[in-house]
Amino acid sequence: MIRMSEQKDMSGDKTLSGGGFNINPVDIIMYLLSKWYWFVLSVSLFGGYAWYQYAKLPFIYSRSATVMIKDAYSNNIGRGLDRFNTYSYTNVSNEILQFQSHKLMRDVVNRLHANVCYLIMDDLREEELYTQAPVKVSFPEEEDHLDFSLTVRIQNRKQVRLSDFSTDATSITLTANLGDTIQSPIGKIVVSPTLYYTDKWFNTPITIRRQSTDTMASLFRSNLNISQAENDASILYLSLRDYSTARAEDVLNMLITVYNEETIKDKNQIAINTSNFINERLVIIEKELGGVENELQSYKQNNDIIDIGSAASMSMSDKRQYSSTTQELELQARMARYIKGYLVDPSKETELIPSNTGIADINIETQIAAYNANKLKRDKLIEGSSDKNPIVQELNKNLIAMRQNIIRAIDNMIVSIDVKLNEARSRAGEAQWRVTNIPRQQQQMLSIERQQRIKEELYLYLLNKREENALSQATTETDARVLDPAGGGDAPISPNGRSMIMAGVMKGIALPAIVLLLFLFFDTRIRNRKDIEDAVTVPFLGEIPKDSSKRKIENKKTAHGIAVRAQGRDIVSEAFRIIRTNMDFMRVKSKNMQVVTFSSFGPGAGKTYVSSNLAASFAQTDKKVILIDMDIRKGTLTSHTRLHTEEKGMTSFLAGKATTDEIIKHNEICENLDFIPAGPIAPNPSELLLSEQLEVMIAELRNRYDYIFVDNVPVGVVADAAITNRIADLTIFVVRVGKLDRRMLPELEKIYRSGQLNNMSLVLNGAIVKTSGYGGYGYGYGYGYGYVDGSESSWKRLFKKKS
Repeated sequence: MIRMSEQKDMSGDKTLSGGGFNINPVDIIMYLLSKWYWFVLSVSLFGGYAWYQYAKLPFIYSRSATVMIKDAYSNNIGRGLDRFNTYSYTNVSNEILQFQSHKLMRDVVNRLHANVCYLIMDDLREEELYTQAPVKVSFPEEEDHLDFSLTVRIQNRKQVRLSDFSTDATSITLTANLGDTIQSPIGKIVVSPTLYYTDKWFNTPITIRRQSTDTMASLFRSNLNISQAENDASILYLSLRDYSTARAEDVLNMLITVYNEETIKDKNQIAINTSNFINERLVIIEKELGGVENELQSYKQNNDIIDIGSAASMSMSDKRQYSSTTQELELQARMARYIKGYLVDPSKETELIPSNTGIADINIETQIAAYNANKLKRDKLIEGSSDKNPIVQELNKNLIAMRQNIIRAIDNMIVSIDVKLNEARSRAGEAQWRVTNIPRQQQQMLSIERQQRIKEELYLYLLNKREENALSQATTETDARVLDPAGGGDAPISPNGRSMIMAGVMKGIALPAIVLLLFLFFDTRIRNRKDIEDAVTVPFLGEIPKDSSKRKIENKKTAHGIAVRAQGRDIVSEAFRIIRTNMDFMRVKSKNMQVVTFSSFGPGAGKTYVSSNLAASFAQTDKKVILIDMDIRKGTLTSHTRLHTEEKGMTSFLAGKATTDEIIKHNEICENLDFIPAGPIAPNPSELLLSEQLEVMIAELRNRYDYIFVDNVPVGVVADAAITNRIADLTIFVVRVGKLDRRMLPELEKIYRSGQLNNMSLVLNGAIVKTSGYGGYGYGYGYGYGYVDGSESSWKRLFKKKS
């Protein structure tokens, strides 16, 4: 229904800025649903591409193992006997870094030959065979830094075909016997069968991809993850992601094995150095002891000395006491000088210091143990980095300082021993003075025996230490104890097909939704009746549905393109009948509403279509109707008929060259509908329309016809519309969906409020109207956003096509 507002200034009127862009969520949803085919296309493309990516990506599996890092002190079973143990408390963080070191992973790759991959195509996806490959390919003259690949096809039980070499000679194909060494573009190759060599592999291409050890070690390191069970726990979780479950398990188990071998090697290094030192000293002392014993034997033989007299026993008791003290001090002095000589020897600077060598000073033994621990720590860091590492440089400085402190401590101890030794010798001299009556030969023999005892005690002491050191080396345990060997589930962890396809579907939904919403929010054209009614107060007569494609073809076959049917139940005919009925309500301002003019903001709004079809609708009610083509500049309505612009028309009458009867064409468009064409194009259309002949003709036509429909020119383009407004009883302003910018609606409101056009009303042309209920035409606000060609819904058109 039209709005029956009689006054233009009302307290409830919308302001010119009140016609905002208001869309509720339901409108947006319905708009997006009307573009369902874009969503189907986008979801198909994105979902299909996501499925393709999923089908192409190789499966990635995960394997994990659990190990416990044992305390270094708990590893030493014989720690009560072994005083060489200088290991500090185990730092779990350092052990994690050692697990992740490149050197360990290189050893793992070399031992497992994991740098050679055996791949087959499972549909679109590559699958790693690893040890389940039917053949094993070896490269006798391989260079570790080279990467290359080739394809192997098993021809029969004895021969294979090699092709697709990753060199410039990709077209070369070679045939080789199993087990033979052949020369290929990538070097010598030996292909050997495995336990999986069966007939099912015949003519199946197997891609052999060989990568450098460093590349594979870096790949495994990047896929290796190590974490602690808790912050202070010594239990580590090792997990590895790989394309093969068997290879992941082998790599983890071998990594633990290599780690334990390295830790045992590090722990035994101190014992090895100590053993070497003891063996060197035993050789020297054994020679010295043999020389003393020979000297004693010769002295006794030459001087006939067999036994010491009982007379000298009492006199010698004191001497023996001080001699024993002297011997002990001399032994300590000798060992201290031996250690000092080892410390100042330039060739021993990079080696560990022998510990527990009999030095009585506990402080020196502690310093030696601390020096050896830092020396091992520094050597381990150098293996994973370089000498330029700041931590290594700091440790070097500490080791130099600790070595100097040990030398100073030994010097101080030697001075102290010398003082005590001098005192003991002085007291021995006093005792010697008391035994001056003992023969000189007896004194010399005792001196030789003393040297013998010193050498013998030192020799036995070193033999005992060698056995303790060997026991400590034999009882060394590994640092890592395996709690759970490598294992895991058979399901791949990546790629996740459901997530990838769902992500593709969501992208397929999001992209058209975003694009369509951008089009919707940035499109300022009129789309429906609500856009107009929310912005202006101009009376709304009705809306003309967009003609279907089938009806357009039928109308084009006629000369005039009349769409209304006298007994038609289609929505176009019903729409013109509604407008025809609503026009009666406009008689409030003009009771004699005979002359109806049509205008718009610009060409293409459909004035000619609306005016001709509305005139035909009135003519079908047995009213006498005439249609005038007042567009004397272009003659748009005239061009749609069989007439030509050279025939007499409006310009001929206004120029006084024809009478009214001469320009009226009876039943030219349809029955009961006469037509006045525009006539020849005149050079002065505005002057012709300003002449009194226009009023004369309209007055004459008022007497002859019930309704006079005038197809006028657009407002604002030329002055013709304003000039002819004086004859109008009702002005119908045609707005077309998708043509008029909503920002022009305030200008339309200004025209209405200013009264530039008599008894102005609106008609919306090209609307998309949903059919429903009564008479096959939906009243109210059942409108879609008019960008779909045709008045039927997309779903109905789809089902019609299928049927």
